[in-house]
Amino acid sequence: MEWDDEIDATGLLCPLPVLKARKRLKGMATGGVLRLIATDPAAVIDVPHFCTEAGHELVSAQNDRNPQVYLIRRG
Repeated sequence: MEWDDEIDATGLLCPLPVLKARKRLKGMATGGVLRLIATDPAAVIDVPHFCTEAGHELVSAQNDRNPQVYLIRRG
């Protein structure tokens, strides 16, 4: 799948990956897809929770490897 923007949050710990994603998604058009790369172990819980709470769609989550890769569609 293609994406419109990307954040490399490797090395950043909670809550920074989600905060960076929130800020970037805010500036994107509805339906735009953000690729988030993270190494924070808490991202496995934080990213899906953030998407649910903020009304975004978690298109895919490859969280069984390091780094983890998430595709988030802006709601």
